[in-house]
Amino acid sequence: MDRCDECGFDYAGVSAADLPRLLRAVGERYATALGGVQDLRRRPAEGVWSPLEYTCHVRDVLRVQTDRLVLALTVDQPEFTPMGRDERAVTDAYNEQDPTVVLAALATAATDLATRFSALDQADLARTGVYPWPEPRARTLLWLGQHTIHETEHHLLDITRASGTEPAR
Repeated sequence: MDRCDECGFDYAGVSAADLPRLLRAVGERYATALGGVQDLRRRPAEGVWSPLEYTCHVRDVLRVQTDRLVLALTVDQPEFTPMGRDERAVTDAYNEQDPTVVLAALATAATDLATRFSALDQADLARTGVYPWPEPRARTLLWLGQHTIHETEHHLLDITRASGTEPAR
C-alpha cells in the first residue's frame, strides 16, 4: 500500500524527517477532534466504531508500532504479530473507557514514538520486519512510520464522519 484510495494519504509524501513532527501533533489533533463531538460513545451505524473507539484504537496502534520498531531494531526481519484490532475493541471495552485518560495515553504514546523515530538514522530506517497487513510483507521502519501517520490521519477522518465535524489540520 503506497496510497489510500479512501482518505487520499500518500505514503511517499511523508519523509523520515516529517515523522517526529507529525507524531508529536497527534495528541493535540485528537483532543481537538474529540472536543467537537457531542457524544463520543455513539456509533453512527452498525459495524462502525464510535469516535472514542477510534481514539482507543489509534492509542493502541501507536503502542504496537512502538513495540514493532523496537523489535525490528533488535531482531533481523522479525515477523510482527497482528494487533487484533477488533478483539481489542471488545476485550478492552473501548467504548467504556474514560476519554480524558485515553487522550492522555494517546499523546504519550505518540510522543514516545516520535522520540524513537527522531533517533533513527538511514540504516535504522531501512531495517525491515514482516508486517501482517494487508498481507504479510517485508516493510521498512520508514514505511512503518508512514503507515502509522496514515492510521492517525485515516481515523481522524473516521471520527469526523462519525460525528459530522471537520478534522483539524
